[in-house]
Amino acid sequence: MSASQYRGQLERKRKQRIEAEKKAGEYRTKESKKRAEAAKARQSASKTKSETTAKSKLREADRKDQEAETAGKEAGRLQSKAAGYSKEESALLIKLTRAEQSEADAAERRRKREQQQADRRTAADRATLESRISGTESAVDQVLRQLPTPKPEKLRVLILGASSEGDLRVGREQKRIRAAVESALHRDQIELDVRPAATTHDLLDGITKFRPHVVHFSGHSNEDLIVFEDEQDAPHSGVIVTARAFANAIRATDDPPLLVLLNSCKSAAQIDDLVDQVVPFAIGMADSIDDADAINYAAQFYAAIANGQSVNSAHLAGQVRLELDGLDSADLPTLAWAPDVDPTTTILVRPTDPA
Repeated sequence: MSASQYRGQLERKRKQRIEAEKKAGEYRTKESKKRAEAAKARQSASKTKSETTAKSKLREADRKDQEAETAGKEAGRLQSKAAGYSKEESALLIKLTRAEQSEADAAERRRKREQQQADRRTAADRATLESRISGTESAVDQVLRQLPTPKPEKLRVLILGASSEGDLRVGREQKRIRAAVESALHRDQIELDVRPAATTHDLLDGITKFRPHVVHFSGHSNEDLIVFEDEQDAPHSGVIVTARAFANAIRATDDPPLLVLLNSCKSAAQIDDLVDQVVPFAIGMADSIDDADAINYAAQFYAAIANGQSVNSAHLAGQVRLELDGLDSADLPTLAWAPDVDPTTTILVRPTDPA
């Protein structure tokens, strides 16, 4: 839940507490007033010489005492309610503080990534200028990395899903991705190798045997590690793989992938190293992301790729899918790229020429 949502809840809870305290105070005032009236009525009964008047005043005093007791009980009930609201306020305040810190951390990570990308662009521009000054004739497209000319083959996507404790719907995500590709314009130009309950063996086997252009991982991760499954049928804690070991596995092939998509929590911290050392493009999540949000992003991303859109446009389409659904996680999917490639012009799937 976002900080703004917690603020709204906290404000509503604060108003409820203040209202309960106000009403409790009003009932306490009423209780005191009724007890004073009861005392006055008894005093009048003790002074009168008329037996009838005395009885009337005593009945009035009893009635006032009853009203005072009722008011006191209501005041106590409202005070207890206000105390409950106060406890809920404290809990919400803690959650708000954590949410604000999480959002601040995410904003700082975005700022750093944007700065790194800006620095890379500046370095590329400087290299271009120096090349022109030295008299080297080069066009803009020569500054960018010359990615391999697409071969007359399908785009191969290796999809690895791992949820050793069974708490993630990786099977649902893989089904949604396959459905998105099969309904796209160029569905015949994509080949999927889907591996649920993925182990480290599946990672290496998929890289070397399937030779994927795209490696997609869905499961658990953080800034420094990724969790694969073990060869066990029962739920288990999984196999922890460091970000460095994962990167080494990705490049342990003569044909490294073009794109790595880590559809897992806090994985964006790993993507800068991936594009610096291993692949031209990488996508990760800037913070924790709900399972359903991650699935929606992935399905829309691959639908756009299979419709012939660029890497950048497919990424934006995935973000917009979340935004159109009214979700707060639209800014979590993060795209990084090497300084010598352009995600706006890189298209992974193109229609085949008619025979």
